Amino acid sequence: MKTIAITIEEDDLRRIDNLAESMPGHSLNRSQFIREAVRDYLARIENTAEEEREREIFRRNRHRLYQQALALIKEQAKP
Repeated sequence: MKTIAITIEEDDLRRIDNLAESMPGHSLNRSQFIREAVRDYLARIENTAEEEREREIFRRNRHRLYQQALALIKEQAKP
């Protein structure tokens, strides 16, 4: 772990402190709260980027996927 310094608005800092103290089941200190918030934010950005990559793959291959789905349905419909 590495120590860093950041500048943050006082109002945001008060909000962080209030939320960190009121966490159900356990309270977090300011550093723990910010580390968790950063991890959550990074995960959300990474997931969004991955979902966009997957959407692009589906867009590029939609015709082939459609043809494969039709072939599968036709095969399953055989008596």
